[in-house]
Amino acid sequence: MFEEILKLVKDHIGSNQQVDSALPAAQKDEVHEEIASHINSGLKNEAQAQGGVGGLLGSLVSGLSSGNPVITAIEGGLVGSLGSKFGLSPAVTGAISASLPGLLRKFAHKANDPNDESVTPDSIQKSLDIFR
Repeated sequence: MFEEILKLVKDHIGSNQQVDSALPAAQKDEVHEEIASHINSGLKNEAQAQGGVGGLLGSLVSGLSSGNPVITAIEGGLVGSLGSKFGLSPAVTGAISASLPGLLRKFAHKANDPNDESVTPDSIQKSLDIFR
């Protein structure tokens, strides 16, 4: 699941010219991996808190806004981590944080799309089971 999240992060952040151009060129891959790592961990934690994959996907589909528990859980550590590890300004970390709802919508869409097998509820569940 991490690789699919990383791919989504690279595509999503790369298509946001304002954010992409603010990332240090030599550290883009590391920043992308840090974002994907926080998303991956946040999704796993929230899936467990929401009663499993169905609860997680329901939360992602029902509404992604700044108050959503999934977004809040991911944003919490991500902004500080990006600032301390990579020296990114609050404007850049804020823009990355603001892009999370759109990125997670794409993730939920992929997981719910029967024609896209790159992320499925089963693959998410398998990923969760590895960490129990």
